[in-house]
Amino acid sequence: MRHPTEGVLRRLIDEPAGVSEPDRRHIADCPVCLAGLAAAQEDAAFAGAALHGDAAAGVGVDAAWRRLSAALPTGASRPAPARARRSRALRRPAIAALAFGVVVAGAGVAAANDWLPIFHTEQVAPISVSNADLVSLPDLSAYGDVETTGGGDVHQVADASAAAAFTGLDVPRVAELPRGVTGDPVYQVGGEMSAVFTFSADKAAQAAAAAGQTLPTPPPGLDGSQVRLVAGPGLAEVWTQPSTQMPALVVGRAVAPTAFSSGAPFESVRDYLLSLPGIPEDIATQLRSFSADGTTLPLPVPVDLATSSATEVNGLPATLLSSRDGSMAAVVWVDDGTVTAVAGALTGDEVVSIAQDLR
Repeated sequence: MRHPTEGVLRRLIDEPAGVSEPDRRHIADCPVCLAGLAAAQEDAAFAGAALHGDAAAGVGVDAAWRRLSAALPTGASRPAPARARRSRALRRPAIAALAFGVVVAGAGVAAANDWLPIFHTEQVAPISVSNADLVSLPDLSAYGDVETTGGGDVHQVADASAAAAFTGLDVPRVAELPRGVTGDPVYQVGGEMSAVFTFSADKAAQAAAAAGQTLPTPPPGLDGSQVRLVAGPGLAEVWTQPSTQMPALVVGRAVAPTAFSSGAPFESVRDYLLSLPGIPEDIATQLRSFSADGTTLPLPVPVDLATSSATEVNGLPATLLSSRDGSMAAVVWVDDGTVTAVAGALTGDEVVSIAQDLR
């Protein structure tokens, strides 16, 4: 049996649209390839953390990449320019899952030629995704056009006051640093990001045909209708481990996602997208179970790498994530239109305690 190469597995993480349908089907059904995919995901996470840690330490991204590349085999490619990375962001599996969830998790009615609010985040809730789900989940560009603007200028600022001025957000203050975390944080900020998805019946039909299936008849008014997702700005405080310069604690805050629709009634958009070929049934079932008031943000959790559980932060519903190897934990919650997260090389109890005591 011929297995796709390691390069194909990595492409499935970074640019799944570039992987052929036969390779995607093979990987989804092959335990050997799924194990290889999991390893590639871990490598990608390590590289991302290394780059992030260097940036947090004041090293530019290009310099950080040169440092990381020195330890990699000859021929490792340079990262895409910021604009290209941004344009591909919604095609990466985990982010595609989140974006798809936002598009189909809301409710409301849109009037033609007007943007009407259909989704605003009041809480987060996990959806379980397996490696097989991430392989088979198509990105939104398979069903239409996705155009993103803003959000790419993530950069370091001098202090908390500068972070607050750039984002307009209150900067969380950690009351007491946990064990193993010392010193002052560095502050990073990013601007507002907007993504507009325009449904195309022609593209969706081509995607269905490529999967050997027939596209269900779109409801009237759906072809050409749009959903606009807006999120940010946001900020992050990052404490690094002096010995490794890897992040030890990260506290992030951002304006929570909202979505707007123009065209067909949003219930029609949601129900139709969930019926399309290529949508994993377990993901569709989870999203159908979300409340219909358009206030719950789906948070994809890779079940092969992490677990999730419900908790509270100062009386607010929150989601606690823990890596299966016990090395990392994070807690995420929403308060008055902002989403806050505390994450690090800590236990679940530690991140919740930090979150409870934020000032």
